[in-house]
Amino acid sequence: MNAMRFDFRHVAVLLVALLLAACATGPRVRTDYDPSADFSRYRTWGFYKPIAMEESGYSSWISDRIKDDVRREMEARGYRYVESDPDLQVNFQGIVREKTDVWSVPRTDYQYFYSYRRRAYFAMPFWYDDTQVHQYTEGTLTVDLVDAERNRMVWTGAAIGRVTKRTPHERLAEVDKAIASIFAQYPYRAGSTVPVATD
Repeated sequence: MNAMRFDFRHVAVLLVALLLAACATGPRVRTDYDPSADFSRYRTWGFYKPIAMEESGYSSWISDRIKDDVRREMEARGYRYVESDPDLQVNFQGIVREKTDVWSVPRTDYQYFYSYRRRAYFAMPFWYDDTQVHQYTEGTLTVDLVDAERNRMVWTGAAIGRVTKRTPHERLAEVDKAIASIFAQYPYRAGSTVPVATD
């Protein structure tokens, strides 16, 4: 039973990568970093072991695609991939949460009364707020850069979007877009402590 529960949790985590849906402008991206980190020390990189999204012990076509995207982004910034003793380790994970939007819409309605004096009906307007509730699923794909020597996270980026149904090819395209959006906010190049302009 515990094994089944663990596998279900793994599947739920993968839903982020499988179904992370962004609007036309792309996912919302949030980043943060360790202000004490010296980014000029980092020239090589590798993957963190175990990767959070593969904590069940196996990979998937989605996690493989994320690895390819991460490799492309890191190499574009001058970092060299090494199997052992990298300066930076890259980890990634996915989280899905049920969310609720609640908002009020102003409405006007009329109540009708009969006037015996005028021998006619007349309308009395009244105003009220109509509460609307919408439930949806939100997915977050997070990429962490970890100082391998200290085993300390020094930079993190997250792409956040609503989960919707997608075809397999659309899912992979959304993964590509999410990773590109995250790394577009990463301001360093290998061996440099001077940030470059981000989008």
